[in-house]
Amino acid sequence: MKLLIFVLNKEELLEEVLAAYVEAGITGATILDSEGMGRFLTYEVPLFADFKDFMKGNKPYNKTIFSVIRNEKTIPRLEKLLDQICGGLDEPGTGILFTLPVDYARGLVVPEEEDACD
Repeated sequence: MKLLIFVLNKEELLEEVLAAYVEAGITGATILDSEGMGRFLTYEVPLFADFKDFMKGNKPYNKTIFSVIRNEKTIPRLEKLLDQICGGLDEPGTGILFTLPVDYARGLVVPEEEDACD
């Protein structure tokens, strides 16, 4: 299992991104509002207030999507869909996608087809 984390920089794409998750076979996720460190330092820490000019044009807020993935084959498909929606994750300011190994999880909903196999 993997924990899939996607930080979406363009909040206006959230609905399309969630549709891509479903299309890729990922039907469960948690969405959090988040903000980048640069935005926080620039606007909340007076010492860094002079950096406001550098922040112009940057989106200050993000959506962070967490999902525990049982079938790792869904990840490359989702990655391809996210590239199409966001304009390529290699481009600055689009988003960050990464995974972490999950060695234990409790409380996950088991899809019917997996449940029938046990």
